[in-house]
Amino acid sequence: MIKTLLIANRGEIACRIIATAKKMGIRTVAVFSDADRNSRHVKLADQAVHIGPAASTDSYLRADKIIAAAKQTDAEAIHPGYGFLSENEDFADQCQANDIIFVGPPVSSIAAMGSKSAAKSIMQDAGVPLVPGYHGSEQDIKTLKAEAEKVGFPLLLKAAYGGGGKGMRVVENMGEFDDALNSAKREAKSSFGNDKMLMERFIRNPRHVEIQVFTDEHGNAVYLAERDCSVQRRHQKVLEEAPAPALTEKTRTEMGEAAIRAAQAINYVGAGTVEFLFDQSGEFYFMEMNTRLQVEHPVTEMITGQDLVEWQLLVASGQPLPLAQNDIQVNGHAFEARIYAEDPDNDFLPCTGTIKHLRTPAEENGIRIDTGIEEGDEISAFYDPMIAKLIVWDTDRTRALLRLQKALREYRLTGLTTNVDFLHRLASHPEFVKTNLTTEFIQQHQEELLPDSSVNCQQIATEAALFDICQRQQQRGSSPWQSGNAFRMNSAATHTVPLQFGEETYSISLIETANGEFLQQVDDESIQWQASLTDDKLTLTAGSMRYHRYVSADDQQITVFTDNGPMTFHRHRVTDTLSDEAAHGGHVAPMNGTIMEVLVKKGDTVKKDQPLVIMEAMKMEYTIKAGHEGEVTDVFFAAGDLVSDGDELLTVSEAE
Repeated sequence: MIKTLLIANRGEIACRIIATAKKMGIRTVAVFSDADRNSRHVKLADQAVHIGPAASTDSYLRADKIIAAAKQTDAEAIHPGYGFLSENEDFADQCQANDIIFVGPPVSSIAAMGSKSAAKSIMQDAGVPLVPGYHGSEQDIKTLKAEAEKVGFPLLLKAAYGGGGKGMRVVENMGEFDDALNSAKREAKSSFGNDKMLMERFIRNPRHVEIQVFTDEHGNAVYLAERDCSVQRRHQKVLEEAPAPALTEKTRTEMGEAAIRAAQAINYVGAGTVEFLFDQSGEFYFMEMNTRLQVEHPVTEMITGQDLVEWQLLVASGQPLPLAQNDIQVNGHAFEARIYAEDPDNDFLPCTGTIKHLRTPAEENGIRIDTGIEEGDEISAFYDPMIAKLIVWDTDRTRALLRLQKALREYRLTGLTTNVDFLHRLASHPEFVKTNLTTEFIQQHQEELLPDSSVNCQQIATEAALFDICQRQQQRGSSPWQSGNAFRMNSAATHTVPLQFGEETYSISLIETANGEFLQQVDDESIQWQASLTDDKLTLTAGSMRYHRYVSADDQQITVFTDNGPMTFHRHRVTDTLSDEAAHGGHVAPMNGTIMEVLVKKGDTVKKDQPLVIMEAMKMEYTIKAGHEGEVTDVFFAAGDLVSDGDELLTVSEAE
C-alpha cells in the first residue's frame, strides 16, 4: 500500500485528494508555486515543496521539478489530479522511469486517448458509435477545407490533444472557417503544446452524458452509473448531475457497456470517463475519453456512496476493484454547481480579485463543498478561476434541486464577481426543472437567465444603511457620546447615509426613535423599521413584515445579499476606475493576461467590431474588437507582453 503520496496539483482537487489520503493513513506532500505559498492545499498537507514561479509553465507543468520533489520527500506515488500533467504521457513515463507510481492509467492508454483523432479510430474498431467527422493526420489548410465540405456545416473544430473546452470552435459556414481555425489552433498550441485539429459534425441540441468507468490490473472493469453534463458555457461544464435524467434503462446499459469496451480497447487501468453525445432521437456517439479523475466526480460519489479517490489509490497499489458491477447501487440524485470567479453578464469573462467575505452553507444534510479557497485568498490570472464546487444530494431529483437552490442562496461571497446567482437562476429555470437539457441550454435561454431588473433599489439601499448604523453602534459601544447613533440633546437622532449603486445615488435618512427602531419618510409614506445585527445577519421589521438579510461590508462598500443576488453599494460617490472608452477611443484589457497577437498597426483604418488584439488570460483566448470605425493612432503593447486589467492596449480615433 502507498505510504507517502505527492499531489501534483493545486486548489480544490489537491485538497480533495489530501482528504482521502489522510482518511487512509497515507502521508501527503503538496507542491506549490510562488502564488500558492499560503494556499489551503499547502496548509492541509503533511509536507509541501516549492516548485517555482506563479506561471504554471514554470511550476505545475514542470515534470522535472515534481519528480525531484517526490524523490526529496520519499513519495512512492504521485496523484496528478486533473488538468496540468494529469493526461501527459511523458510525465507518466518519467514517473515509471523513476520507480514512482503514477496514480492513473498506463502510458499506452494515455497515449491512445491523448490524440482525439487516434482515439476515434480505436473506438470505431471497438464498436463504439462515432459522430461523422475527419480525424486524419493531414493538417494543411487545403485538406482541412476539403474535409470540412465532406463533414458538412455546422461543424465543430476540436484540438486533437485538447480538453476542457479549449481549442474548440463551432463553424457555421465556410466563410467563418479560416478565422475559427486560426483561433482554435492558437488556443490549442498555448494550452496543450500541439495545434493538430480534428472536425466533427456539430449536432444541434444534444445532451452530454458521460460514464464513469473503473478498471484494475486484474482484468476487472465496472461502470459507476452516468452523469449529465449538458449545461455548459464556452464548451465547459457549469452544472452536472447524476444519474442522467430521462434515460431509459436500456440506454443506460448500452452506454455503460460501450464505455467498458472503450476502456478495455486500450487496456485501461484506473479511473476514466467516457463521454458521449446523446441526441434527440435517443442515439449516442462517442466524443472522447478522459484518462483521469473528472472535476464532476463527486456527484457519482454521492449517488453510489463510493470514494473514487480511494478506489484510485487502491488500484494504483495493485489491489482489485472494491466492488463488482452487480454490487454497485445507485441511490438518490446529486448535483454539482461549479462556482467561478467570472462575470456571466459579460460573456462569462473570468475575474480576478481578493475574496473579502465568504460564508457557505453548512456541510451537512446532503451538502458538500470541495474548495481550495478561503476568505482572504486571491483569485489570480495564473490559474483556472474556479472557486469551489457545491455538491448536493437528496432522495430524488426534485428534492435535490430544491436543496441546490437553497444552498446557492446561502453561498455568500464578495470581493470579485462570481457566477453564484447565475447558477441559482439556471437551477431555478422552468426548463431545467423539467429536464429539457441540451448543451445549448444557456444560449437558448440567455435572455431569461439575465438578472431581474425590477428590484426595489430604494428599499435595498435602506437595508444597507440600517446595516451600516447597526454595525457602527456595535463597534463603538453603548456610550451616547461614542455610539455614533446621531444622538442630539433635546432632538431626535437622525442618521443620513449616502450610498451609490451603479449610476444612482441615494441619501438614506432614518430617524432613530428608540434602540433599534427607526422612522423613514419616503415621499408621502412613513415607514417604521426595526433592525438588529448578528454577525452578517440583519434582522429587519418593516411595518408588519419581518425578514432577514445577509450583508457584508468594508470601508468602501456594503453588499446586501437579496433574493435576486448581491447588490453592492459604495459608501460615497465613486468614479469609474477606467476612463470612458467612447470618450477617448481607447481599448483596454478586460483582465490581467498576455498579448498573443496584435492584428493592426499604427495608421491602419479599422471598421467597427474588427478584431484588433488577441490576448490570453486564465487559459482562455479573448479578442479585443474595435468599438467604432476609425484610424489606429497608437499601439501600446506587442505579442508576448504582459498586461494588467484596465491597461489601454491601443487607441482608435473616431471616423468623421
